[in-house]
Amino acid sequence: MLNNKKIVVVLPAYNAAATLQRTCVEIPREIIDDIILVDDGSKDSTAQIAASLGLKVKVHEKNLGYGGNQKTCYRLALDAGADVVVMLHPDYQYSPRLLAAMAAMATSGHYDVVMGSRILGGGALLGGMPPYKYVCNRLLTAFQNMLMGTKLSEFHTGYRAFTREVIESLPLNSCSNDFVFDNQMLGLAVQEGFRIGEISCPTRYFEEASSINFFRSVVYGLGVLRTCFEYNRFSSKRKPMRSFDPGLSEPEFLDESELHIANIPLAVRNSRER
Repeated sequence: MLNNKKIVVVLPAYNAAATLQRTCVEIPREIIDDIILVDDGSKDSTAQIAASLGLKVKVHEKNLGYGGNQKTCYRLALDAGADVVVMLHPDYQYSPRLLAAMAAMATSGHYDVVMGSRILGGGALLGGMPPYKYVCNRLLTAFQNMLMGTKLSEFHTGYRAFTREVIESLPLNSCSNDFVFDNQMLGLAVQEGFRIGEISCPTRYFEEASSINFFRSVVYGLGVLRTCFEYNRFSSKRKPMRSFDPGLSEPEFLDESELHIANIPLAVRNSRER
């Protein structure tokens, strides 16, 4: 609990076995009430390692994509009674040590959404963000600020905290199941007038950290531009943005989606004990 609010961390995971333990070790458990990991059909031992670390685990029957994973994360967090939900990537790219600061901002009554910015303080370049991604980030963010009337340092961070009201209010099921989900969710939050704060966040770019390739980055960029134009078009008419991807299916779970330490292979348990 923090400021009498229940804090739940959600980890949207896909093939995060190599980095999950390093991420979880730095999570400040003293203020976190629950940690929920949703495994989006990983081909490695992500789910087993998560269970060995004492996390609550859900596994998708098939890979639904980054956005589809988050939809499950937020639904489970609300079901767990969260007042504030912090979304953290389990690839150890963003610093888990800032969870307390982000949660404090979200429970302060000043902010509804909190973003861990890689741009403030130069965290992106110092952490090794590829130059082309940095340039695209800056250009897209400048364009979005101009069209949406905001003054954010970046729209594209994957480290975010939301109050319960935000998640309950936004039509997240109409957003994409792909990477542009983050941008669509933020655009909807801006449209609804939710207060957005930022905190400087150092990042790490290394081999095991997840990163989309150039082609997927282009697809993402085009999706971002579409989101901007939708926002600009409909906000000028004082109408809500239309559904982005209507008719998306609900996530499918494995029958045995709740994993327990007893089901973890001996090799995994022994590795943890060492």
